Amino acid sequence: MAERLRGIRTELRAGEPGSGPGAKALQDWMRSGVKFAASSERLERVYYSAWRKLFDCIVPALDRGPILYEGGAYRGCWLESTGTISAELLSRFIPSVAESTFAGFADLQREDGLLPYKITGGGPAFRQIQLVTPLARSVWNHYSLNGKPQEFLRKMYAAMRRYDRWLAEWRNTRNTGCVEAFCAFDTGHDLSPRFWHVPDTPYLNDPKRFDPHSPVLPFLAPDLTANVYCQRLYLARIAEELGEPDAGWREKAEETLRSLWTHCYDEADRFFYDRDRHGEWVRVQSDTLLRVLACEVGDANFFAEALKRYLLNTRKFFAKYPFTSIAMDDPRFDPFSSYNSWAGPANFLSLIRAPHAFEFHHRHVELTWVLQPLMSAISRMDRFAQTLSPWTGEEGYTEGYSPAILCVLDFVERLCGILPTPEGGLWFTGLVPSAMDHGEEVAEETAYSRTVDGVEFELINSRDGSAIYRNRRLHMRFPYGLRVVTDREGDLRGVIGMSAAPVSGSIQYAGMDIPVTANGNELLEYEDGRLTRVQDIGVVYPAYR
Repeated sequence: MAERLRGIRTELRAGEPGSGPGAKALQDWMRSGVKFAASSERLERVYYSAWRKLFDCIVPALDRGPILYEGGAYRGCWLESTGTISAELLSRFIPSVAESTFAGFADLQREDGLLPYKITGGGPAFRQIQLVTPLARSVWNHYSLNGKPQEFLRKMYAAMRRYDRWLAEWRNTRNTGCVEAFCAFDTGHDLSPRFWHVPDTPYLNDPKRFDPHSPVLPFLAPDLTANVYCQRLYLARIAEELGEPDAGWREKAEETLRSLWTHCYDEADRFFYDRDRHGEWVRVQSDTLLRVLACEVGDANFFAEALKRYLLNTRKFFAKYPFTSIAMDDPRFDPFSSYNSWAGPANFLSLIRAPHAFEFHHRHVELTWVLQPLMSAISRMDRFAQTLSPWTGEEGYTEGYSPAILCVLDFVERLCGILPTPEGGLWFTGLVPSAMDHGEEVAEETAYSRTVDGVEFELINSRDGSAIYRNRRLHMRFPYGLRVVTDREGDLRGVIGMSAAPVSGSIQYAGMDIPVTANGNELLEYEDGRLTRVQDIGVVYPAYR
C-alpha cells in the first residue's frame, strides 16, 4: 500500500481546476501532502471525486478572495455551516480558503453588529441569524492549527464581540438569558416538526422582530443558547491569547449556561426542548440535543447518559445510517430524503458536527460506530447529496454539497488517517472501514499521507497492524485497533484504545518493543519507554428501548 500511495499524482487526481480560485486551492492542498489510497478502488475513487467537487465549491466572493460555498442548490456561504463547521474542517486541508471564509463574515458585518447569515454573489444577507456551530470555536481551531495568525484572530474577535452584544440586545425579549428563535430558519431546521405552525423567516424579514400575531413565538431555543454559551467560552480564550482586557466572558458564559438548564432542559425526559411564549415545552426530540452537546454542554456522565438514552438508541437517533434528524419513535418522523428536510433523514451537516461532541468527552470508540456504517454509504456515493436515507444509506436531496464532500475527507482522516489537532498533536488511527453492508468490502487496507511542518508522514493500515513512516523511513509499528498520539514531530505521546474489545500487542518505536494493552477509550501516556494509564472510562453500548 505504501508504494500505491506514493505513486498517486495528486494534481492528476484533482482534475483541471483551471487558473482561478480552484488552482490556488489545489496548491494549498498539495502543500498539505494529503493523499489516500485504499485496497478498494471504489472508495478511493469516491475520495478523489470528493476533492474534485470541492474545488467547484470554492468561488471568489465580492473581491474578498475565494470562499467556501455550500454547493448544490445553495449558491452561497451560510454562517451555520460553511462559515463555521465546514470551514473548520477545510482548515486542515485548504487553510487559505478557510481563513478567507471566516474573514468574509467579519468584513461584511452590519454597523449594528449583526453578522450576515449568508454571503452570496449579490452581497451579505441579514434576514435571520441561522446559528448552530459556535463561530469562535471554529476560528480558534483554525488559528491553533495554522501558525496562529494574530491579525486574523484580532479581526475575528472584534467582530464576534460586537455580534455578542447584538444577540444580547435583540434576542432576549423575555429576559430569561436564553437566546430566542423568531423563526424556523434561525436554526436552519427547514421542515422540522419543531417549527410547525411557525414562520420560516422573521416578521417582515427583520431579524429583530418576531411575528406579534403568532400564538407561540418567541421560542427559548436550547441550540441557540448553547451556541452563545460555547461562543463565550472561546471568546475568553481568544481574549487571553490577544492580551485583551478581561471582558467577563466566562462569567457571561456561566450565566447563559444557567439559563439553558433552567428554561430549556426537561428533567423528566433528560432532553433539551424549546419553550414557547406560554412556557410550554415544544416536545419534539430533534438533533437539537446533538447540537447542544457539540457546544460542550454537560459533563462526562451527562454525555454518557445521552448516548444511552438517545444518540446510540435504535428507537431514537441511532438508525442503520445515523443520525436521524428527528427521533424515530416520534410519529412525526419522516425518513424521506428526496427533499431538503430536517424532519427525519440523516443530514450531512449533523454528521460533520457530531465528532466534536464525542471527542470532547473522549468517546472515540462510540464515534467509530457512527463512522463505520456511514463509510459504507460513502463508498457508494457519486452525487454528494445533503441528505441520506437512514434506512438504506442512499443519497437524497441535491448534489455537489460541500458538507457531504468534507464529511468524506474528514471521516477518512478520523478513521484511518493522520489528523492534526488544535492542541498541537497528531492522531494516527489504526482502523480500516468495516464491511457493514452485504459483506461487501469497503477497504481491507488503507494508506494515508500528510505533511506537517515540512515532515512527510505516512500511515499504512491493515487488520494485521499499522505502520507509520516518517520521511519514507519506518518510524513506528503498532497493533490494529489503536490510535497513536504524537507531537507534530512524530514523537510518541500516548495511545487511545479504539475498539470495544481490549487491544494487546507491542509498539515498535525508537528501537524498543513497548508492551501495550488498551481497553476501549482508554488513554495511555508514554514516558521513558513505558505506557501508563491516564483514564479508562469504559464504553457505552447501544440501546434498543
